[in-house]
Amino acid sequence: MQHENTSPVPAIELVDICKSFGPVRANRDVSLRVEAGTIHGIVGENGAGKSTLMNILYGLYRADSGEMQVAGEPVSLRSSADALSLGIGMVHQHFMLISNMTVLENVMLGSEGGPLLRTGKQETLKTLKQLADDYGMQVDPDALIADLPVGIRQRVEIIKAIKGGARILILDEPTGVLTPGEADSLFEVLRALQANGATVLLITHKLDEIMAITDAVSVMRNGEVVGHRRTADTSPAELARLMVGRDVLLSVDRGRAQPGEVLLEVSGLHCTSSRGRKLLNDISFNIRSGEIFGVAGVSGNGQTELLEVIAGMRRFDSGTLGLLGETVTPDNLRTPAEIRDMKIAHIPEDRHQFGLILSFDAKGNAILGYHRSPLYGEGWFLDEAAIQVHCGRLMSEHDVRPGNPALPARNFSGGNQQKLIIARETDTKPKILIVGQPTRGVDVGAIEFIHKELLALRDAGCAILLVSAELDEILGLSDRIMVMNDGRQMGILDSANAGRDKLGAMMAGIEEAGSA
Repeated sequence: MQHENTSPVPAIELVDICKSFGPVRANRDVSLRVEAGTIHGIVGENGAGKSTLMNILYGLYRADSGEMQVAGEPVSLRSSADALSLGIGMVHQHFMLISNMTVLENVMLGSEGGPLLRTGKQETLKTLKQLADDYGMQVDPDALIADLPVGIRQRVEIIKAIKGGARILILDEPTGVLTPGEADSLFEVLRALQANGATVLLITHKLDEIMAITDAVSVMRNGEVVGHRRTADTSPAELARLMVGRDVLLSVDRGRAQPGEVLLEVSGLHCTSSRGRKLLNDISFNIRSGEIFGVAGVSGNGQTELLEVIAGMRRFDSGTLGLLGETVTPDNLRTPAEIRDMKIAHIPEDRHQFGLILSFDAKGNAILGYHRSPLYGEGWFLDEAAIQVHCGRLMSEHDVRPGNPALPARNFSGGNQQKLIIARETDTKPKILIVGQPTRGVDVGAIEFIHKELLALRDAGCAILLVSAELDEILGLSDRIMVMNDGRQMGILDSANAGRDKLGAMMAGIEEAGSA
């Protein structure tokens, strides 16, 4: 790792930045100094004000007050174009690529070089080759964005920023949707950029990443900066304490499971895509009441399809599902509403596409899928007062911030959106819970809360199917673990017999194990 640059002129200096959205003060007198040529981490709970601050630095928001300097010069940013002109680029948490266009076309946007595109194409191809040589960022110029894995899409976003002249690069939760291997590749790129003089601001909630790659770190809480540290002089425990304002358990005590009767049984499950690709190939397992059954694997190896089949969202070709003693086959499929009525709850992997309606307020999302319950009204009429009270209780019990049932779902941070979904699904006291990526993009305090919630459900007799790309999460919560590769199950292990190396080999398709 590079040593911190001691140049008297910082790459960025923010002084007393304030920003409010109505009554919500997102940033309060924030001061931040980022030395040139360093990788500087920004950490904090969801809703702490990190993304707002970076959006001010990138010109997407204007600060209400405060001063900003870039390379020692005072600046006033009115747009992202102003930021780009000063060499500031940003890779957002949700990528800004056009999926039905190629890599070359996406990178070339804005610098087409005339109506025939010839000059723009030549310059872009030259840039792509140079970046591959300088930073190891190889990409296929002719590949469609829709066909690329998430890690390569992110690489394209970084290439776009660098091509635009960025020497200061802001990355907002860059590993939230990456596999461990893709995250390692990203860090290699960031180190190469740093070695060539770039300055990187890394917004993340993952403290192990902060410790692994940053030179310095600033901690935010409730819109304020509560600490600056040289990374070499701090620890994950101290950073977590600064973030949350209390000591945080970085791993929870799982305790011993007390499994009972089989509540979910999958037998010989096969599923094929509309294009004939085998998505699930002879999957068989069971889950008992009072246990967490983890599914490990690199994203895209059938885990998503498995969740969708069990939730009634996807048809399957052959095999059976045993759900609370009822047998489901391809000839008698159940709809998601019927699955829900069986006391089977679902926390989806993609909270924006399947978990929430972002234009609805929190109270509307708090009953989504359960809105026909007599608890919330009769016939066509909803009892708004009852829904308001219900949502307020969920928000209080699950620490959803801000605790405003009337706030649109899109105005909550990703972690608080996730806590709202988990509150809705677990409040029904399900007999079976299927959950995908429960802590993706969630901060350390919320992770502790969610993990405790899942274990409490297990101990109350719920059978839980847990899919996660985080191996530490799978190992920390699961009583048994199934590994998937290319739609096949590579084996099922008791958690006591599973380790990162063994699971990694199985995830790569190198090693198989029997059933536990």
